[in-house]
Amino acid sequence: MSFYAPPKDLQTRIFTRMPDEFCRPNGDSDWIRANKPGQSVPSFLEGPSFDREGDLYVTDIPYGRIFRISPQGEWSLVVEYDGWPNGLKIHRDGRIFIADYKNGILLLDPETRQISPVLTHRRSEGFKGVNDLFFDRDGRLYFTDQGQTGMHDPSGRVFRYDLDSQQLDCLVDNAPSPNGLVMDRDERALLVAMTRGNAVWRLPLQADGSTSKVGVFTPMAGGVSGADGMALDVDGNLFVCDAGNGCVWAFDRHAVPLYRIRSCTEGRTLTNLAFGGKDGTQLYITDSSTGTILVADWQSSGRPMFSHS
Repeated sequence: MSFYAPPKDLQTRIFTRMPDEFCRPNGDSDWIRANKPGQSVPSFLEGPSFDREGDLYVTDIPYGRIFRISPQGEWSLVVEYDGWPNGLKIHRDGRIFIADYKNGILLLDPETRQISPVLTHRRSEGFKGVNDLFFDRDGRLYFTDQGQTGMHDPSGRVFRYDLDSQQLDCLVDNAPSPNGLVMDRDERALLVAMTRGNAVWRLPLQADGSTSKVGVFTPMAGGVSGADGMALDVDGNLFVCDAGNGCVWAFDRHAVPLYRIRSCTEGRTLTNLAFGGKDGTQLYITDSSTGTILVADWQSSGRPMFSHS
């Protein structure tokens, strides 16, 4: 980003913060011991996604919880189960899909609040640790298998899964920490955040469903973390959470940096985001380090994953 003029700053405001009744400052889990050893982790929010009624769903990774937040900012616990839910997306039919690091791809029925498995392994081998997911316009599921990969072990994977045929394709298997993912405006390429690789990759999709000529869409600013959750607006602008620098970067469709959206809290761990609000022009951002949902105004609406036919 140093090749361009410094991007303009946009500010956020607090939409809502996790109520004290749900916080667990003395909580413990295997996820905390592995990822935040010795730290107090009252919660770690991820996976924001809106349903048709305008309610916002978020995950709480270390405690296996899914929350629903009303347009007024009121929290309710949907389910608590034995898992580490990370990414979350809502299908056009209302089903809620979860990328669970511990269990694979899961399904949550919002009516019964029951969790069921969708995809827990590939060729009888478990995943490294799935992270985030995305649906294309035809309803096919793309997801990242991050685990503990990084520059020392660039073996993370990106998969595509056809829910109807149950065909599972591995698009890349040499990724250093694949995380958030979206498709570009024309769905000709998949954009994937490489957290520990400090970049966003572009995966052009071929007519036969494979990918080739994979390259770096944009490098990131550096720091203790990197690119995390991502979103796209209708104009093709890409929004990338920077999980270590307390901001979201906005790039145009040619990867020119436009804005830096700064956190208004003391937290630096902005992990994921989703467009929502009455006209779909507000960005809702999870600040995992403070249990807060931030919001920023934007001039365009978010691009829907698929038409709600």
